Amino acid sequence: MSSAKPPHPPRSLADQLRSWPDERVARLLAERPDLAAPVPRDSGQLASRAGARASVARALDQLNVLELTVLDAVQGSSGSAAARHACLDEIRSVVNADPQRVEQAVARLRELALVWGEDAPDTPLRTVGVLGDLVGTSWCGLGRSARTLLAGYGPTRVTALAEDLGLRPTGDRAADIAAVAECLSRRETVSGLLDELDPRARAILDHLDAEGRPGSVESTDRTARRGDRTAGPVDQLLARGLVLAADSRQVEVPREVGIGLREGHTTLEPADDVPPLATSSRDAQLVDQAAAGAAFDLVRRVELLLDHWGTSPPSALRGGGLGVRELRAAARLLHLEEPAAALHVEVAHAAGLLALGDADDRNAWLPTDAFDLWQAGSVADRWTTLALAWLGTPRMIGLVGTREPASGAEQRGKPVNALSPDLVHGWLPETRVRALRELHALPRDQVLATGTGPASLVTRLDWLRPRSPALRQQAVTWLLEEGAALGVLALGGLASHGRALLEAEDPRRAIPAILDPLLPEPVDHVLLQADLTAIAPGPLTRELAHDLALLADVESRGGATVYRFTEHSVRRAFDHGWSAAEVHAFVADSSRTPVPQPLSYLIDDVSRTFGTVRVGAAESFVRSDDETALATLLHDPGSLSLRLRRIAPTVLVSDVPVDVLLPRLRELGIAPVVEAPDGTVRLTARQALRSRGRRPQEIRRPAPSAAQLTSTVAAIRAGDRAAQNRPEQGIGGRISPAEVLSALREAADAAQSVWIGYVDNHGTVTERVVDPVHVHAGELSAYDQRSQQVRLFAVHRITGVRALT
Repeated sequence: MSSAKPPHPPRSLADQLRSWPDERVARLLAERPDLAAPVPRDSGQLASRAGARASVARALDQLNVLELTVLDAVQGSSGSAAARHACLDEIRSVVNADPQRVEQAVARLRELALVWGEDAPDTPLRTVGVLGDLVGTSWCGLGRSARTLLAGYGPTRVTALAEDLGLRPTGDRAADIAAVAECLSRRETVSGLLDELDPRARAILDHLDAEGRPGSVESTDRTARRGDRTAGPVDQLLARGLVLAADSRQVEVPREVGIGLREGHTTLEPADDVPPLATSSRDAQLVDQAAAGAAFDLVRRVELLLDHWGTSPPSALRGGGLGVRELRAAARLLHLEEPAAALHVEVAHAAGLLALGDADDRNAWLPTDAFDLWQAGSVADRWTTLALAWLGTPRMIGLVGTREPASGAEQRGKPVNALSPDLVHGWLPETRVRALRELHALPRDQVLATGTGPASLVTRLDWLRPRSPALRQQAVTWLLEEGAALGVLALGGLASHGRALLEAEDPRRAIPAILDPLLPEPVDHVLLQADLTAIAPGPLTRELAHDLALLADVESRGGATVYRFTEHSVRRAFDHGWSAAEVHAFVADSSRTPVPQPLSYLIDDVSRTFGTVRVGAAESFVRSDDETALATLLHDPGSLSLRLRRIAPTVLVSDVPVDVLLPRLRELGIAPVVEAPDGTVRLTARQALRSRGRRPQEIRRPAPSAAQLTSTVAAIRAGDRAAQNRPEQGIGGRISPAEVLSALREAADAAQSVWIGYVDNHGTVTERVVDPVHVHAGELSAYDQRSQQVRLFAVHRITGVRALT
């Protein structure tokens, strides 16, 4: 059901929202989802939330340069029911941009409920009151409006200024302020006042306008008048209203005067010039193939890393991050630089494949149960999981390896660790998606130009989201590098499967159909060489890659991965329970070339020595049926630190623990196995561990669905009907703080005087008539008509509010 349009113009934002159709309210809640949680009681509460500081700040972060410039123009002209310059026609003339684009920007601001009022081009526009505190009218470098600055002037001073400007004061302070502001808004008036200034006064005025901030003086309480020829430079400016007193020691150029100095516009440069992207031509198929290769490497390396960490998990730092030494070891394992290794670690964590867990009574980083399920999928499915995790993670991965700012006596800050909880930046996912959408908008055969392309993308994003943090410029550079390493981008362009991340309704179904044909077919064989190496002529099948990684060490990666067989690597297979016959069978079955004789000899040599020596605990003991081998070990100079002694022809004992003795014996060239208490052989292969930790929580709140929006709008409409039938509150009775805030904000938006009941410091309820300026942080800033000055009133002390007609 849509709400009917009221017969009179809206007096407040709440009235405006009540008049909107349900579809438009739903669009507002979709654009600003924070307004819908929890569900507002009625349109009044929805308007109150839409004017709250935090919510408005989030909405402002969605605006581009043109929209902020238009908002600045509306904000500088609105704030009073008598204001005539806040209409669409006036905004079109004052903003230095194409009029049609200005209209589109105004429509966007209306949709976000930052600007409200009738849709007619000649009716005033209003802005939510908190904008004055958040951005004021400083976006274009202009000061506050004359109406705002004159709010601090008393009646006598307003009358004197009106007379100096050639106006006839009426004695009504509000009417005289409006007349002075109207006079200063005329360009011909400002031009005539400028001609009367001496060079010193004109230089001060130009300097204040260029700086865009108030200037300090000894005192703003001046008595000089416009006709005084002996007046100093500041007195000349104050007497003509070219600068107005911001307080007792600061002066400010009114916004109307600043516009006159800028030839009738709020900015000298056009506000609708969108910076272009620097592009070059590139074959789209080449981009897809290069990105697919990077995607395959990503999946392979993440699987290798987590498979290794399942048996040898790295310890977690006390603060929850990954140590520098552990990251360096991961980089060596993956044959990558440390920043690239950090990217793999962070993406695995964001995808829920890696989490904190317990290993050997210590806190360590372990694969999760989701890793086992992830391994069972195809390469395209696994890549999609990783890419979606990267796209939505709020973690600034590029900061890993840099140093925090130095504090105190420290000359250098601490290094930033991978998986550190301090890397979260909530604005990063939106920036990442927006950057990719800019690349998505390019033709398929156009990519970012080498060298200048990334810089042009940064400039474009600065125009689209100028309120983003300063770190965003570096973040864009990092995300381009990360996107290339992950296979989302390649050669400066967005791959086809990268486009599907943004445009597909269900990327998990759409991407495999695009990516699978681009991936290389896995091979089920290797080529054995006489130098104890094996060459994989392509990506290996998962089973073959796993078994070969157990039996050999990766020597180099590239188009063809090279594996090297060593005594240590072959012994590793025996430690995992392989027999010599199984090792021989594996290398013979997996190779397209004959098994070289040196490899067969290596396997037999390791098998011959493997298990000939058994280690137990006496604290520990060494036993072997080969007495000569024990004698040789006992007299070896390298075994002196083991403190071995013979207790039988076939048994040596030591006071060194088994977990120390075992690796020391291997360093001496012996391949012992551990003997269990029952005399059987206990293999030393470690069991793969898994973390039972929770998946990382999403920082971003998911966008409400269409059904949720419809339900929320229906609840708001029901609340409006209930409010219409609510009994009217008595003048002296108590009302809730929420109702006080709503009434005060409506009065501030409409620039309407109100009566309030107020409890003073002595507990006495007093009655006051005030002109609300704005409401913020539980306080009302308003012009008190009794004391004739702007005062602050605590909202919780206000007992009643009534608008004066």
